[in-house]
Amino acid sequence: MNYDTFVDQVAQRTRTSSERTVELTRATLETLAERLTGGDVLDLAAQLPAPLQLVLKPSPSTEAADRFGAAEFVARVARRAGVDEPAARDAVRAVFVTLREAVSGGEFDDMVIQLPRDYRDMVEPALSPGATVLRHA
Repeated sequence: MNYDTFVDQVAQRTRTSSERTVELTRATLETLAERLTGGDVLDLAAQLPAPLQLVLKPSPSTEAADRFGAAEFVARVARRAGVDEPAARDAVRAVFVTLREAVSGGEFDDMVIQLPRDYRDMVEPALSPGATVLRHA
């Protein structure tokens, strides 16, 4: 999936402008990069268009995942994008669904496995029907 298609898909799902969608997507991916281990961030980034790969580049200080729950994830996205938390939650769902379409199922599942149960309502819309993913408690 190319960059414009990715942004268009998120824009359609969030019903926001392309400019706003870019901010929401960047905020979500930056927060995701903090939440995942560095290796998984690189694996995910490798399957995305170049502008999104740049957002997902881990630094040496982010090799280990920062363990925070779904509420903190949404709060960080909201702060980064300058939106309220309901808008941030909708954006996170839209980005996750689009990520699922843009990367291999195995890579998406590897990402989901790192997320605790409280992420379920944001991740499940992205899972294909009948998908079984183990989640850490």
